Amino acid sequence: MDDERLGHTVSPHEECAVEEAVRLVEAHGGTSTVLTVGPPDAEEQLRAAVSTGVDQAVLVPTDGADWDPQRTAAAVVAAIGELEQADGPFDLVLFGNESADAGGFQVGIRVAVALGRPMVQGIKEVEVDGDTVRVSRPTGTTSEVYELPLPACLGVREGLNLPRYPTMRGRLVSRKATIAEVTVDGPAGGQSLVALESPPEQEVETEVLGSGPEAIERVISVLEDLKVLT
Repeated sequence: MDDERLGHTVSPHEECAVEEAVRLVEAHGGTSTVLTVGPPDAEEQLRAAVSTGVDQAVLVPTDGADWDPQRTAAAVVAAIGELEQADGPFDLVLFGNESADAGGFQVGIRVAVALGRPMVQGIKEVEVDGDTVRVSRPTGTTSEVYELPLPACLGVREGLNLPRYPTMRGRLVSRKATIAEVTVDGPAGGQSLVALESPPEQEVETEVLGSGPEAIERVISVLEDLKVLT
């Protein structure tokens, strides 16, 4: 697909995750970082996040090819590891609940498992209290409430909040912002051939009972052995 004349935007779930990060920093202090895995053109979406109040933007560059969830998650884990070496662990890592195009529901969970941190998907409410975060998600006519120790990971759904529009000052700041790059990669997912073993050949023995009228007695004997005839 030639996307030269197409515009790109952040999907609604990720927009709400970015907005929630900015709100949490405003309420509790600290800093926020936005990270994406994608081609150089993805800087546009990173700068859009900076224009709404995010402090730092990080790009994990790719060659533009579509990465599967396993590879994307592995790259995100490696990038988070490098960032946390410098500044310590992130209290919260927020993901969009699922991608707007493929809807795989995988990257956030894979990252959380690899980092060894608790994870809840489908979040519609977040409240940080000291070393814990209290979250809830709708389930039919009611809601499930979870309390997780920090650091933790959350999958955010559209509707958690109403993302703000960038201010003029925010747009100017985002134009001058430095987009950090963390070059990492991960193994491609999907199926791969590990080994191929042929099962042992089964030997089949065939016995000719005879031909013509002479074979009748032998056929009857076999049928009696099989208890077809008595």
